[in-house]
Amino acid sequence: MGFDQYHEPPEELSQEVRTFARMITSLIEEAEAISWYEQRMSVEKDPQAKAIMKNAQSEEFKHFGMDLEFLLRQKTDWRVELKEILFTTGDIVKAGEKGEKKVD
Repeated sequence: MGFDQYHEPPEELSQEVRTFARMITSLIEEAEAISWYEQRMSVEKDPQAKAIMKNAQSEEFKHFGMDLEFLLRQKTDWRVELKEILFTTGDIVKAGEKGEKKVD
């Protein structure tokens, strides 16, 4: 049985790498769901339906955040770099370059 998230034979991958791949796939799926809800809400006319979609989208944001946090706990270099970018103000590209220099 093949899985799209693996680019190498799964039986050759460690449990940690398989878990990592699952979480990356989950992060992607949550991001897609957030986008789908955003699109649906932009065209929905019924206020009640729109409110339900907004509530559902907020759940997807939570799941996205949990997936990201899990991955950042596995990859300390990612955490170091993203600390320079996330929840900051100013130029995002400059912050990214600053974070990148911290892990070189």
